[in-house]
Amino acid sequence: MPRTATRLLSLAAGLLLVPLSSVRAVDEAPAGRTLALFNGKDLSGWSTFIPHKDNSDPKTDPKGVFKVENGVIHVSGEEFGALTTNQEFENYRLVVEFKWGEKKWPPREKKETPRDSGILLHCVGPDKIWTKSIECQIQEHDCGDFWLVSGTTIMVDGTIQTGRKIKKKDAEKPHGEWNTVECICDGDKITNIVNGVVVNEGDHASVTKGRILLQSEGAEVYYRKVELTPLAK
Repeated sequence: MPRTATRLLSLAAGLLLVPLSSVRAVDEAPAGRTLALFNGKDLSGWSTFIPHKDNSDPKTDPKGVFKVENGVIHVSGEEFGALTTNQEFENYRLVVEFKWGEKKWPPREKKETPRDSGILLHCVGPDKIWTKSIECQIQEHDCGDFWLVSGTTIMVDGTIQTGRKIKKKDAEKPHGEWNTVECICDGDKITNIVNGVVVNEGDHASVTKGRILLQSEGAEVYYRKVELTPLAK
């Protein structure tokens, strides 16, 4: 292949996936250009919030509740906390891959208690474990439920929902396998897709823009791909 053609193909491939650090704001990224929110090396672009029992600085993480190991985000679950993007987003397709670990901590240490985490969308206001948002539930057997956090709402099948709206289908893979969760946020509509299956969708969401949050909730979980593609306006 001629050298010029090779260079053009290389440049085109490089535009398909870019690190978040190279984009000043999502509004400046063209539709279809995927942003890697997690670079596979460290937690650049993210902030931690852990309300420690000793009342120390919640922005610190001395126990390594959130850390990068072997190219994935390892969430120990030892303390409840939040890993939140520094940047806000709207109108996008988010793709996250996760799998459960083995360790569980109080109050989830019992064998029958399901492992729990979450992807919180459109986070607004002060940092919390459950920042005001609309959550795509990441919990064993409940992956894809909506949780309407701190007074948010969404309409499902013509009815305004508060609290929890259970998914319509179960598409989570067995324990230990990687799952792919897609959250499509298009204006005031949110669609949750688990392993290629639409499990929940709603519109008229009361929040449509904000940060994205991954939770630590008493269970060990791993996140690897965290990618966001802006939608056409």
